[in-house]
Amino acid sequence: MHSEISATLAALRQQQPVVHNITNLVVTNTTANALLAIGASPVMAHAPEEMADMVSIASALVINTGTPSETQRAAIRKAIQAAREQGKPWILDPVGAGATPYRLQLNTELLDLKPAAIRGNASEILTLLTGKPTGRGVDTDSSSDDALNETLSYLQQRAAQLNTVLAVTGATDYIIDGQRIAKITNGHPMMAKVTGTGCTATAMTGAFLASSNDPWLAVTASIACLGIAGEKAAFAAKGPGSLQMHLLDELYLLDVETIQARLSLEVLI
Repeated sequence: MHSEISATLAALRQQQPVVHNITNLVVTNTTANALLAIGASPVMAHAPEEMADMVSIASALVINTGTPSETQRAAIRKAIQAAREQGKPWILDPVGAGATPYRLQLNTELLDLKPAAIRGNASEILTLLTGKPTGRGVDTDSSSDDALNETLSYLQQRAAQLNTVLAVTGATDYIIDGQRIAKITNGHPMMAKVTGTGCTATAMTGAFLASSNDPWLAVTASIACLGIAGEKAAFAAKGPGSLQMHLLDELYLLDVETIQARLSLEVLI
């Protein structure tokens, strides 16, 4: 898969897609810089009044519900409507989907609007798909092969029903559509100590979706590239603070040779 992932990254850098992000207040600067580092051009607009215009200049839309409000909710709906009308892909990051009833309702509404991809941890993804807050999933059940296989089978069925790609990220990442499952073990535990690493994965995935005709490959390439960059950044970092700096550098420096040497990916189906 390293050649396909390298080619997808090369296409992104050649196209330099504009990615419109409606994201949470905590990570705006982090994700904008990551998009620039990987080769895309970020827009971080939230005003409902300009959503249609902003989507018209973008190649993909990223929706992150980490700090929801009614103003943001209105902006999200207008942006998604414009993206669907213009045939542009959008990705949902249902941050803390089950933390409050308001947040779960919002994310459930967005699920019905047919995102091209959904990225979250196992708890967020399963909460979104079942409508019930849960802490169970591929991250907590990995000690049991039967439980893991059952969860992956369910996720693949739902991905097929929704015609979307699910990116379930954690210590091990699973990229799932109706026909394929990729298992990625790149990354480093220190990445969990930096706010916004998952949100960065989502934002980057928007850029990859804009640059590829294969959504599953686009999502797989995005998650793999971030994991590889995170590994290299952690090797150079003294702690979470310097990891952030090195992560941007490694995204910028990522090349074919590094992907070939470091990619840890298995296609399960």
